[in-house]
Amino acid sequence: MQLPSEDHTLSPYTGYTRAHWEAAADALLAAVEPYATGDRALYHLPGDRQSWSGRLSDGLEGYARTLLLAAFRQDGTALERYAEGLAAGVSGVWPRIEDRGQPLVEAASIAFALRITKPLLWDRLDDAVRQRAAAWLADALTAEAWPCNWELFPVTVAGFLSSLGYEPDASRKAIDRGLERIEQWYVGEGWYTDGEGRKFDYYNGWAMHLYPVLHAWLAQDDRLLDLYGGRLSRHLQDYARLFGADGAPMHQGRSLTYRFATTAPLWLGALTGHTPLPPGETRRLASGALKYFLDRGAVDSRDLLTLGWHGPDPAVLQGYSGPASPYWASKGFLGLLLPSDHEVWTAVEEPGPAERSDAVTSIAAPNWLLQSTRSDGLVRLHNHGSEDVRYDPYYTRLAYSTATEPSASYDNSFIVAGDPSRTEIEPLGVGEGWAASRHRAAGGARVFGVVLARGAVEVRVFLVSGAEPGTPVRVTGWAARDGVRAELLPAVGLDDELSGVTGEGDTLFVALARLTADADAVPLGETVSVRAAGEGELTVVWSGGSETRVRLDGSGVEITAGD
Repeated sequence: MQLPSEDHTLSPYTGYTRAHWEAAADALLAAVEPYATGDRALYHLPGDRQSWSGRLSDGLEGYARTLLLAAFRQDGTALERYAEGLAAGVSGVWPRIEDRGQPLVEAASIAFALRITKPLLWDRLDDAVRQRAAAWLADALTAEAWPCNWELFPVTVAGFLSSLGYEPDASRKAIDRGLERIEQWYVGEGWYTDGEGRKFDYYNGWAMHLYPVLHAWLAQDDRLLDLYGGRLSRHLQDYARLFGADGAPMHQGRSLTYRFATTAPLWLGALTGHTPLPPGETRRLASGALKYFLDRGAVDSRDLLTLGWHGPDPAVLQGYSGPASPYWASKGFLGLLLPSDHEVWTAVEEPGPAERSDAVTSIAAPNWLLQSTRSDGLVRLHNHGSEDVRYDPYYTRLAYSTATEPSASYDNSFIVAGDPSRTEIEPLGVGEGWAASRHRAAGGARVFGVVLARGAVEVRVFLVSGAEPGTPVRVTGWAARDGVRAELLPAVGLDDELSGVTGEGDTLFVALARLTADADAVPLGETVSVRAAGEGELTVVWSGGSETRVRLDGSGVEITAGD
């Protein structure tokens, strides 16, 4: 991908400016054009993979997600091509929007794109085409959504149709229904679950915040914008901490192939005036993520986005991932709606949180502990509250980072009787430098887990109850990756292989862990020591002499800091 020369005066951290974002958008749009059908209604991108929705739906996805990019770019020439495709699509090419079908997802992208390009695209269509397009979109008003972020797709379609005066009653009902649904999943402090359960991931930013805030902003509804904008602003306080100094987003959750769509909530805060971040920090984080992926093979030699993280990687895909799925990364170009003289484009870049200082930050809503170190720019997420309805390595591992990814060898796990499952996670709280939870393990055992963090050092504590005496356990740490060092040492109840067995009653196991890119780090064993004082009691002594006392029992966890 050909990009302008970097500007390290305006952007001392990334070198990227608005011109880089524009050039990247133009290259991505140009690359997909050859894969449009003759009538331009579908985009069949190359590759052997097909989503579970089938080829026709995948082709619609290619149209909708790249239209979104053209809309953010406000590219009149490209939009003419998409106008031609729209006319053909709503004349019988596109599949109908039906209950829980993928076209409902793509309808939201199409509706939003039409709304923000109305003078350039919608207003130039023949009236008959507009009528057919509105009728095709209107099926989204009554289509049943999956009970998750999908509830917001009818809201987005209804917002556009309502702005046209089309089916106002049905549109209002769809908006009210969707917004009422997400209230059930708002857990406070700017965080939503993605439907029932405790699924916390990037859908908070690129769906749960994006659609209601954009709806309120475009509808000029001050009441809703105060509500949803306020939640977004609070979310961004935590969200900004999920990026490493190299621009990498946290490698956790599903749909990671959307890559720099992670930047959408950063731009959204600036666009709507609901952000706690300085303009230079907003652009630094967003540009850092774009640069991170472009520098690491996210696009191939044809400038097409691949199905993966850096390059192609089936490990980050789901059954709904088709050839055009990565183009939800288009959401990352939301910032192009800001005028070129907006301060987010003109301010000098400022460092992100991971570059400013070491930090251990508790996030109560998802029951996470974030640990970042300035010297190497790494961010680690200790997960004591997020899970899927089943065991999933991208939700249920003990920890994630901006420099590693879940491995097939069950990194960051507490393995009971050879089974790494960690289900029914029950948050037990977070505090200054710690997070705790309880989960169900193999054989009906219950495991209390606590992590204590300071600098890059971690103390991982596990108390096993309800297991047969002699049940084998094993602790695993970080997966090795180039450029970082993963360390794990036994402290209590574990041998040099990080294995142990349960005894009569509750059994305590403790390990020391560290993930670092510092070549000259003090040996891990010299940074902290642990003294066990009973079945569920221990004292952690940090280098420098300060102590943290931990007590675990059937009622919960107690953490006390001492001198």
